[in-house]
Amino acid sequence: MPSELAVHWALDPELTFLNHGAFGACPRPVLEAQRAWRDRLEANPVRMLARELPGLLATARTELGAFLRSDPNDLAFVANATGAVNAVLRSLRFEPGDELLTDDHEYNATINVLRHVAERDGARVVIARLPLMPASADEAVEPFLAAVTDRTRLALVSHVTSPTALVLPIERIVAALAVRGVDTLVDGAHAPGMVPLDLDALGAAWYAGNLHKWVCAPKGAAFLHVRRDRQPGLRPITISHGANAVLGDASPSRYRAEFDWQGTLDPTPWLSVPDALRFVGSLVDGGWPAIMDRNRELTLRATGVLAAALGMERSEAPPAERLGSMVALPLPAGGPLGPDGPNVPDADPVHLRLLREHRIEAPVALWPVPAVEVAGPPRRLLRVSSALHNGPDDVDRLAAALRALAVGAPAPV
Repeated sequence: MPSELAVHWALDPELTFLNHGAFGACPRPVLEAQRAWRDRLEANPVRMLARELPGLLATARTELGAFLRSDPNDLAFVANATGAVNAVLRSLRFEPGDELLTDDHEYNATINVLRHVAERDGARVVIARLPLMPASADEAVEPFLAAVTDRTRLALVSHVTSPTALVLPIERIVAALAVRGVDTLVDGAHAPGMVPLDLDALGAAWYAGNLHKWVCAPKGAAFLHVRRDRQPGLRPITISHGANAVLGDASPSRYRAEFDWQGTLDPTPWLSVPDALRFVGSLVDGGWPAIMDRNRELTLRATGVLAAALGMERSEAPPAERLGSMVALPLPAGGPLGPDGPNVPDADPVHLRLLREHRIEAPVALWPVPAVEVAGPPRRLLRVSSALHNGPDDVDRLAAALRALAVGAPAPV
């Protein structure tokens, strides 16, 4: 049955929306809270931005810190996780021959940033090769360790991978790399609201996370968590007044002063984060832990249903311990579901037919992403998200549509 919670979202009721993982979707009450913040801003922009904003950001950061189990002074608000990755990597300097480690499950945009910095400084990017579906945590950890050398200066690793939708054993990866003297920049774009976080305990040098995805805050809400010893010298993409502002209680560090003021921008997505945490957290008895469990259970069910529709055995799908609120399953290389058009995202024929003929929004992504060099053609993965506005019927409709496409059934009229 469809989720009874879908009423809180403004999604098109004629569309089966199984791509929450792309850009999220913000509930109406959170958008209303943001509208109230904007009204307050526009009533007196000088008062809000010049006088009230430091205190308002501190309050929002404190509530976010409680959710992430982080000291709020180590958190900075940013527009998105990719921007946070940019800020970290572009603040660092490397020597010719240094190695920047990542893996072949990473996000195309962040690998692009890594390559840009490597080219700037004469370093090189090293790609650890992970299995498409690691059967154990060891299979997800050992490729990183095997790729470390005495020239490895940093590792960029996703907590939840974007193209393959895997929850990596990030605690083990960060700890194992730290033993070898390698700091980790964690791309946690999908993790907040999908899996429990304890950033202080994790101890990664840098952690970037989006809040517009599974926390369901407005677009433009994200954060960067920086370990205290890595904060000096870290600069936002926009250098502004915080670079020489007088430090005080509102801005106890240069890191905080610079990130809190990045020029004139709309701060209402950041200020709406506590509204999102409270409202979304109230939708299921048991709060956020129950929400994460609910979405994961829906994903586990979707994995079995969709694997059967694609002619796969359940054992050929990702193991349950590597799944959160998304799953990515490989499409057949040939037959009716095989590629017969451009092999690029958003132009995949199955993706387009699902949308045009069945009104289903479910992306087909490429693995590895274009920024990773591979010898042969990339795999095509159907990625399905499970959010509070989704119910079992959504996946059942997708499974029926895949079966119809596979046998060449005509589009519905």
